[in-house]
Amino acid sequence: MLTRRTLFAAPALLVAPTVLARAPDRMRDLQQRGFRYFWDTTDPRTGLAPDRWPTRSVASIAATGFALTALPVGVANGWVARGAARDRALTTLRFLWSLPQGNAAEGMAGHRGFFYHFLETGTGRRARPCELSTVDTALLMAGVLFAGLWFDRADPAETEIRSLARRLYERVEWDWSADVAGDARPSMGWYPESGFIARRWNGYTEAMILYLLGLGSPTHPLPPAAWNAWCATYRDSWRDEGARRHLAGAPHFWHQYSHVWVDFRGRRDAAMRVAGFDYFENSVRATRTQRDYALANPGGWRGYDGEVWGLTACDGPGPITVRVAGRDHTLASYSARGPLGLPDGFDDGTIAPTAAAASFPFAPDMVEAAVAAMRQRHGAAIWDRYGFRDSFNLSAASAEGRPLEGRIIPGFGWVAADYLGIDQGPIVAMIENARSGMIWSTMRSQPDLQRGMRLAGFTDATV
Repeated sequence: MLTRRTLFAAPALLVAPTVLARAPDRMRDLQQRGFRYFWDTTDPRTGLAPDRWPTRSVASIAATGFALTALPVGVANGWVARGAARDRALTTLRFLWSLPQGNAAEGMAGHRGFFYHFLETGTGRRARPCELSTVDTALLMAGVLFAGLWFDRADPAETEIRSLARRLYERVEWDWSADVAGDARPSMGWYPESGFIARRWNGYTEAMILYLLGLGSPTHPLPPAAWNAWCATYRDSWRDEGARRHLAGAPHFWHQYSHVWVDFRGRRDAAMRVAGFDYFENSVRATRTQRDYALANPGGWRGYDGEVWGLTACDGPGPITVRVAGRDHTLASYSARGPLGLPDGFDDGTIAPTAAAASFPFAPDMVEAAVAAMRQRHGAAIWDRYGFRDSFNLSAASAEGRPLEGRIIPGFGWVAADYLGIDQGPIVAMIENARSGMIWSTMRSQPDLQRGMRLAGFTDATV
């Protein structure tokens, strides 16, 4: 069991949330627990959110973007006072703005407006020899811009939030990340020790938000050709035919992250005008594919069916060996997971509840049934203070070897020890989008994002 303590002393939450009639109780409960994860574990001195908890870890800039996004959700649902959420957002933005930027390998938080993937929680400096991450910076900036738009009052604190959000976003030199060998597509990242990562953002992935914010920048935009250059790499991502045809990606977060902030319903770029449906419908089809894969269960893994499903990037029980359907399998630790046959497909029997839960807008009935089934069948083994543990694997009830993390419960299976910020964040946000559309409607008026969408060629489906 996790200890019921918080990392830091945080301001008290309000205790009488207003129940919204459209919200199923179990989904509201899961969302509130996800919000509390960010509220309790984010360092109130810096605003940086941990990569994972309760294991002591470095801060994740993507998780910090999700934490900033969760703050208005908490206010709107009555889980925290606006003033407390405002102060947390202001602390975060002030700290991010104050951190040193430069090309030195040590002592910096980022370079050219980008941030390193992981930062030391207390100092905000680069943690480990990690990369300057283009997509994680985009996820951070999406949260920064959302907070800057939502905190819209005229008082000095909210005025400063808006100012800092603008400065942080306008400082990012998106064009620098694509200025390599004449290629319009941004690199996946940069190391001060070795330069740009050779691999570009290719094929359909979570990188839509990176391209859209980069194209829309008023100061350092991506080249206008970037979006079409990226979409030209879709050819290897299409799967299935007819009503099941979709741009596929095995780890389901590819179909969720950009949708946290962007309402793609009824809006299509050139690629989707040819396809005849939008990216939201694409995620609907991908979600059904996930459920259908679990129902078919080609690997014979224990615990897969039409109600318990969901494969994405998550912790895992490896390195251990289990015997399933007469064959030995070596299971992975942290890895991207997803249905076999899809881009980046890998399946070792490990289910991540966020894959289903954060798909609530795409398939509400299917997702609510999955959340209910996981809670009812597996109870306290996978459910605790902040909702579902990151992942579980029922085929690892007995195994050869010891997992790097988590624990094997004899007769049940393996369960992750931690919650992960990048998995909790989409749960909070996407349940809110399904319930009220608050994040989508707010970002519909964000001028830079909307300019990025226009430059990418998005039009209403009727055009």
